[in-house]
Amino acid sequence: MGGQKFEYDESGSTFFYFVLSFLALILVPATFYYWPRKRKEDPAIKAERCQCPSCLKKQHVLEQSQPYKTLKNFFIKLAIISGWVLLGFLAYKVSQFDYEMSNFDPYDILGLPPGATQSEIKKSYRKQSLILHPDKETGDEKAFMRLTKAYQALTDEEARRNWEKYGNPDGPGAMSFGIALPSWIVEKENSVWVLGLYGLVFMVALPIAVGTWWYRSIKYSGEQVLLDTTQMYFYFCHKTPSMPLKRALMILAASCEFDRRHNSEVIERITDNEEVPALLRELPNLGEKNKEQPLCRPYSIKARALLHAHLSRMQLPEDTLECDRRYVVSRCPDLIVEMVNCVNQLIALAYARRIPRLPTIETIENCMKLSPMIVQGLWEYKSPLLQLPYITEDHLKYFTNRKKHIKSLLQLAQLSGEDRRQVLRFLNDKQYEDTMKVLGNMPYIHFQVNTEVIDDENPTVVTAGAIVTVTVSLRRTNMKELFGDTTIKEKETIKDDEEGGGENGEKVDNDKKEKNDKKDALKRPVWMKQTKKHAPAKKAKKPAAAKQQAAKTAAAGAATAAAAPAAPAAPTATAAPGTNDTKKTKEPKKKDDGEESDEGSSDESGSQSSCSEEESRDKSSAAEDDDQWERFQKRILKRERLEGRSKSSHPVHCPYFPQEKQEFWWCYICDRKSRTLLTAPAHVTALAAAHELQLRFTAPRWPALYTLACCLRSDSYIGMDQQQDMKLDVKEAAAVPADHPQWELSDSDTDNNDQGGNESEFTTDDEVEEE
Repeated sequence: MGGQKFEYDESGSTFFYFVLSFLALILVPATFYYWPRKRKEDPAIKAERCQCPSCLKKQHVLEQSQPYKTLKNFFIKLAIISGWVLLGFLAYKVSQFDYEMSNFDPYDILGLPPGATQSEIKKSYRKQSLILHPDKETGDEKAFMRLTKAYQALTDEEARRNWEKYGNPDGPGAMSFGIALPSWIVEKENSVWVLGLYGLVFMVALPIAVGTWWYRSIKYSGEQVLLDTTQMYFYFCHKTPSMPLKRALMILAASCEFDRRHNSEVIERITDNEEVPALLRELPNLGEKNKEQPLCRPYSIKARALLHAHLSRMQLPEDTLECDRRYVVSRCPDLIVEMVNCVNQLIALAYARRIPRLPTIETIENCMKLSPMIVQGLWEYKSPLLQLPYITEDHLKYFTNRKKHIKSLLQLAQLSGEDRRQVLRFLNDKQYEDTMKVLGNMPYIHFQVNTEVIDDENPTVVTAGAIVTVTVSLRRTNMKELFGDTTIKEKETIKDDEEGGGENGEKVDNDKKEKNDKKDALKRPVWMKQTKKHAPAKKAKKPAAAKQQAAKTAAAGAATAAAAPAAPAAPTATAAPGTNDTKKTKEPKKKDDGEESDEGSSDESGSQSSCSEEESRDKSSAAEDDDQWERFQKRILKRERLEGRSKSSHPVHCPYFPQEKQEFWWCYICDRKSRTLLTAPAHVTALAAAHELQLRFTAPRWPALYTLACCLRSDSYIGMDQQQDMKLDVKEAAAVPADHPQWELSDSDTDNNDQGGNESEFTTDDEVEEE
């Protein structure tokens, strides 16, 4: 390799090979991914689609929202086809390259059959040389050289051996290396143009492209929300810890995405000076006289009016305000997710005592309520039945009679076919069929909660300060599976005004103390404060060192519970060791009372019982190891499933929402009595059939019985929210053991350790000489 010389390609053959390979490397995946294809809808899915006028209008608007789609597809096809044409031309060009020694066959060059005699070879050579000699008018120097080589390969013995062995009369050819670029690139005449092109691409175009992308991207957060909008959410949510729904809607409308100065997609028209004031006069309780910035700015008032008109399902001018309404509403789901995240971060900062005000659970729940309201185009207090097609407020009177009062979608689905058709008698057959399609495709969630303490000896026992893991299992079924099924009862919905928090085992007779406790509970959770009823009188006389030790054991949580004995009031899963101990203590008493047995038989029975105890211990330890390994494998599988999270579940029937929407859910744990959030809301975006998630929080520091709530909220449908109460029986954390059998060392071990400590781990020269 040291003697090889790299040169630029003079003939251009290697350069064509390079371009051919590079172009094929780009064209093959580009054709596969970017070639415009017309989606073929599944006939079953198309049959299940609603055909109400609102849905048909939405489909038409979506098709018209991309006017340049046909032109874009045409240019994509043209570019891909041009690339393949260029690839075919290059392939043909490469195939026509005539290499000097490629497929060298002397018989073919001389026009003779294999095995021709020497006289025939000389005769053919003489005849063709008169034609191909360069001195002749019909001469061809290149063809004459090949003719000469062919003649030598058949007449000269050494040349013939080289041809038969190497395929070349000159012997084996040397390997050559070349640069697959034409030589004109480094020619002196073209150096200025080449340097100018490099400077234009790498010093002008590339920095401009990267800078433009960077300055645009730093304006947005991870959810593609403007950072100015996020800062505004932080400010108002911190300013209003208990935020009502109306104010949350007002803050949402003040997002910078609706301001022309921050977003160039916003269109400001001259007609807004007439149409917006007219719309404001039709909307009551809009709060347009609010003087807070930016709530009082014109873009905020316009967006707020459009959202109020959307929730009231008002008709707007088609070419002006209706277009603005579609744009504002389409941006709201992402903004609501960002608002929920902001409130969650403020709650975490309040728990860490970084900010003085703790946002209440109503604040984050009111932000969540905005999402289904905007998706369905309904106010929160409206009937959930209005989410079905063809049903208006004038038809709600048909759902109320003396026998049944239907308020929810589940109650309507559980009716028998005749009763349901009787209730919906104001619809014709086609309208009734569309309504049943929509109702049948709506979700019904089977909601299960399991509480445990992972990596603990007793995962079902919750000790003070332990990390509690709540596994929530969600299973989605279509509502059509419940048609006529009256066995399933309607689950408890989320009650915003209910109070149910920590319940202590002890009762306080003093009414004043109860009132004070309720007032304190509104400020912070029950376990974040210490009252007299939680601490007995004996604990008040403990020294400071004992208090510090108790605090450490409570903060240790699950780690101390693994090494400490079980609490006396533990559940039945921890009572088995205690029963064995009681039996052992009762056996000596029976012997003292009057049982007589021989010493030999007692020794044999003692040895047998000790052997059986050892075997049972070995079996129980092996079973515990297997259980721990299975739990570990399950946790790994759960993490792998969560890593492949997607954002595709089921389409939502939302004719008033301008885009296609997928079903998403929020799941969280809260304390209703103290009005606080305990876990960050998990945004479930992949609930296609079943989903499992884990929520973790720290158990209260004081042993008692607490009632918490695990909530599931839909971001797409009104009336689909669920809540399950969780009874959390918190036990006192066990003390940290001062001694353990594994920590005790025998005298022989200590002697060996002392002797080993005096010896050096390195080998000396004397030891090497002795060996």
